[in-house]
Amino acid sequence: MDIWDAVFKLVHSTGFEHLEIGQLGMMAVGGLLIYLGIVKKFEPLLLVCIGFGTLIINLPMAEEILLKPPHGDEPGGLFWYISKGVEWEIFPPLIFLGVGALTDFSPLIANPWTFLLGAAAQIGIFTTFFLARTVLGFGPEEAGSIAIIGGADGPTSIYTCILLSPKILPAVAVSAYSYMALVPMIQPPIMKLLTTKRERAIVMKELRPVSRTERILFPLLILVLVVMFIPASTPLVGMLMLGNLLRETGVTDRLSKAAQNEIINAVTIFLATSVGMMMSAQHFLTWKTIGIFALGLVAFCVATAGGVLMGKLMCLLSRGRINPLIGAAGVSAVPMAARVAQTVGQQENEDNYLLMHAMGPNVAGVIGSAAAAGVLITVLGG
Repeated sequence: MDIWDAVFKLVHSTGFEHLEIGQLGMMAVGGLLIYLGIVKKFEPLLLVCIGFGTLIINLPMAEEILLKPPHGDEPGGLFWYISKGVEWEIFPPLIFLGVGALTDFSPLIANPWTFLLGAAAQIGIFTTFFLARTVLGFGPEEAGSIAIIGGADGPTSIYTCILLSPKILPAVAVSAYSYMALVPMIQPPIMKLLTTKRERAIVMKELRPVSRTERILFPLLILVLVVMFIPASTPLVGMLMLGNLLRETGVTDRLSKAAQNEIINAVTIFLATSVGMMMSAQHFLTWKTIGIFALGLVAFCVATAGGVLMGKLMCLLSRGRINPLIGAAGVSAVPMAARVAQTVGQQENEDNYLLMHAMGPNVAGVIGSAAAAGVLITVLGG
């Protein structure tokens, strides 16, 4: 081989010859996600990794290298192995372990009626299922996978989609995480539209103290009740409550801190980057993807509205002692949705501190979305 043949072969081995317009478009999407994570600080722990995965997988020939399956004695690509954590339903429950260890259920224990706000927000899931089936003609498994986006819980959406319709997992996962990140933009207009200035200014009574015994018994009680009624939710609810029990025992601090830090951080890197690597141009740039994103937005908006309207009903029944804004926190975006309720409330009344009150429906939404996922998996699964 002479020098010119070598140069010619080297040029043809580069990615420039294989670059396509669709790949450029998806690389731009990856760059946008990274920008939103870094500059706008929208869920940076998720969007930076998702954006990076999207960028790298759309570089020419990267998919063949990173996601190459093993063949005989030849090993597969790095992310072929890592992506099995998604495919085999390992990563989402591990995320729930960390979420449980990070979550203080005291506001929910102190005000158990906020379970109703978390339940009301799940209306977004079932409304979207109906729209996906009747308006856009998705099959039942696909409709269920899309509808769970209304729970505003990325790991739950991934887990449900893996079991029901794995082919649309990239669009569902990115839609769920994107709308979670955009909570501060999406929710306030809906909250203000459905409430009055007087309602938004309501100052709620301080929460009662919750004993250590209550905090220890709560995850055990919820585990038994939810799993007895909805066995399909066991992996998610079980790991959520295990994490919370480790937090509350007072004798498992090392395990709790590991779940809160090392475990959830490592799994988040692998899960989010794997999701980004599912967004190759050939699989993602379809009309079905656009429909999924549109339905995901509908699901999230209806879920927010359902929580706020239940909050208004409770405000009426309590004779003005409950601020309906906390109902918007019934979606499972912890703690962003609770912070939004706090922010919108303080815009009307600087002395209004709704954060801890909003955390009740917020963590109830985590349990509610996992339970709703169990219902969909039970009814629609094979």
